[in-house]
Amino acid sequence: MTKLERLKKILSSIDGIIIGFSGGVDSSFLLKVAQECLPPEKILAVTASSPIFPGHELKTARAFAADLGVRHRVITADPFAVPEFAANVPERCYYCKRALFTRLKTMAAEEQLEAVVDGTNFSDQGDYRPGMKACRELGIRSPLLEAELTKEEIRRLSADYQLSTWDLPSFACLATRFPYGTPITLEGVRRVEAGETLLRQLGYRQFRLRDHGSIARIEIEPLQFDNLLQHRIAIIQFFKELGYVYVCMDMEGYRSGSLNRMVESRN
Repeated sequence: MTKLERLKKILSSIDGIIIGFSGGVDSSFLLKVAQECLPPEKILAVTASSPIFPGHELKTARAFAADLGVRHRVITADPFAVPEFAANVPERCYYCKRALFTRLKTMAAEEQLEAVVDGTNFSDQGDYRPGMKACRELGIRSPLLEAELTKEEIRRLSADYQLSTWDLPSFACLATRFPYGTPITLEGVRRVEAGETLLRQLGYRQFRLRDHGSIARIEIEPLQFDNLLQHRIAIIQFFKELGYVYVCMDMEGYRSGSLNRMVESRN
């Protein structure tokens, strides 16, 4: 049995699902396969609209769900109402995920759908992800993880399905741009989103703007270093208008979860 066949078997065994749907590579692929395995009334994709998620991601999610013709609901989420999130404790993601997926479980009961599922995949086990603990405690299913599908395999299968999301850069909420222990504010999140919007408009795909107070640290793929320097004047000017005093390029380049090193070094 292939991993895709295993995934279909898992989904077919569930009597209705709510998918925590970000519109990224993993949840989009999961939604597409679920559509093949379950009747339309047994699938509900739910996307959270929140300041910590860039606006373009919500547009992507809406468009993808509309193209598939699946039921899609957008709910408003306020992570700043979660004290541990606003304080940016190392377990921040645990508290945020727990609050969000508790709501999805209530929705699943109201819709008479058996399970809430997310897009966690087999590759996600290699990073610090306290949100996975919250999902386990709440009984959230992770079909991609259960089928042992890796990120690379999901991208390849998404391309086979001709999904527009197959080569999307990795999504991550804007809270991941702040070092643990640095309080997260709406103003700070909006500043980071504005900076990243400029980088996106300049044509970059995989990057992060890490916010260190007065310092903006740009992570970008090493092959783009020379190109980034060509835009240095425009970037510096815009970032200083946002309130940064120093604008830096990280010589290691882009890497997912780079701020998690601060937690890992304590263990």
